[in-house]
Amino acid sequence: MRTLSRLTGRRGRNRRLSARILTSQLAILALTGIVGFVLLAFSQRAQLDRQYEQEAVAIASTTAAEPQIRDSMEYGGGGDVVQDIAERIRHTSGASYVVVTDLRGIRYSHPNPALIGKSVGLPLVITDGRAHAGIDHGTLGRAANGKVPLYGPTGELVGEVSVGIEETQVLTRLWQQLPSFAFYVGIALTVGVVTSYLLARRLKRSTFGLELEEITGLLQDREAMLHGIREGVIAFGPDGRITVANDEARRLLALGTALGARLEDLMPDGRLRRALTGVLEGQDLTVLTDSHFLLINRRPVALRGRELGAVVTVRDRTELVGLLRELDSVRGLTDALRSQQHEFSNRMHVLAGLLELGEHEAALEYAMELGCAEASLADHVRERIGSPLLVGLVMAKTTVAAERGVRLTLSDDSVLGEQPAHLDRLLTIVGNLLDNAVDAAASGGSAPPLVRLTLIECAERITVRVADSGPGVPEAVRARIFEDGWSTRPDRGTARRGLGLALVHRLAQRHGGSVHVSTGPGAVFTVTLPTADPRPAGSTSAVLIGKGTGA
Repeated sequence: MRTLSRLTGRRGRNRRLSARILTSQLAILALTGIVGFVLLAFSQRAQLDRQYEQEAVAIASTTAAEPQIRDSMEYGGGGDVVQDIAERIRHTSGASYVVVTDLRGIRYSHPNPALIGKSVGLPLVITDGRAHAGIDHGTLGRAANGKVPLYGPTGELVGEVSVGIEETQVLTRLWQQLPSFAFYVGIALTVGVVTSYLLARRLKRSTFGLELEEITGLLQDREAMLHGIREGVIAFGPDGRITVANDEARRLLALGTALGARLEDLMPDGRLRRALTGVLEGQDLTVLTDSHFLLINRRPVALRGRELGAVVTVRDRTELVGLLRELDSVRGLTDALRSQQHEFSNRMHVLAGLLELGEHEAALEYAMELGCAEASLADHVRERIGSPLLVGLVMAKTTVAAERGVRLTLSDDSVLGEQPAHLDRLLTIVGNLLDNAVDAAASGGSAPPLVRLTLIECAERITVRVADSGPGVPEAVRARIFEDGWSTRPDRGTARRGLGLALVHRLAQRHGGSVHVSTGPGAVFTVTLPTADPRPAGSTSAVLIGKGTGA
């Protein structure tokens, strides 16, 4: 119950966290909208100021163009003409004031008649003959102001005309425009809110409804699991790029830095790449590399109808397969020894019968004949093969073949020294080829069942040739017989079928040699290995899989 409560509380906090993210987005949008609205208001205020300043300049220019004002200001005697015309223009245009002054700054018109005839107290700015606009802080308050020069009928500068528009008119105009600004800002804010909501929903779908703390926990659990298990795990995205590769996968496949890369860029075409990419279908696909025997399984990943890629698991079965092959060899030797035991018992019965009948000379002759036959076979092998390990292998395989009714012979032209090059590889190659040949000869073909082994060592290379009297290798499958897992024989439940020829092929190629198959009758496998070993130092793990064949 406590665990359930903690999980429920955690999910509650996660939901609040998601709500806080959305609230933060909305707060940012609201703050941005308010700041934008204020900046827009200030910008519009400045624009209105400039607009009213230009309007004031236009009113001042109209006033300065009045003929009566020009005559009165140059020749005098106009009485209240200037004041009357200025006030009429002020009321007509809506200006706050229209002030006409002479070159000394004496007012000739003003909304406040008490100020007429008094100086403005400021120097004239129109002496340059140009119009001026700006903000004026005069006796009537802040106003948008425009000043233009006033010329008499003769073209002589006689004064200036100053027109002002009060700030209240600017603010009134601004307040009239602000609702439309607020409407547009509201539309933008609404669009932002809707977009934020849709974005939040999309992000939630992208994370499959998981919140930030849950994603963090899943990432930690995934890293702990991936790098803690003794099984290689590789994940591919929908585009075929590697998105996950744990330490075991990097070790087994020699991937290095592989995240974001495609398999085509990391390894050549072959059974391994085809199994990883899904070209080869099936469960527990067997792949033999230079160092490991691997079982590969690929599973596509989909969630809620969305294809997310695939996950591949890679299991190392190198030691297990080596043990199974060794067990298989021991089983064969056990069967051979059991057969020899029966044969020996039969021979002892014959000797006992001869002795019981008193046929001592016949019994002696029979015993010497048996001893010579066994010794002649061993002597024949020792004369041509100097290595005790290979002699023991050939004798053991001869016994196993005889138990299955197959005769195994060593050719008379065989020559191999006591310490030949590639001795470990030769044990594996010869053992695998003889196993396949005995199986083929025992399964049918020309009679009698026969396997012939040839081992020739010279200065440049070592040649191994194994011919059998079996049905041979069809032309249609000749190109596939060296693939991992390919076999025409049933699985006996111990050793993995389809590894012998693949291992022979890999060993030969890895050490600069070659493997060829031809028809005999039957099948003839020829392996050549150069005397010099071009393989990298320390690369022996692949041989370990097949060493059990020499037991």
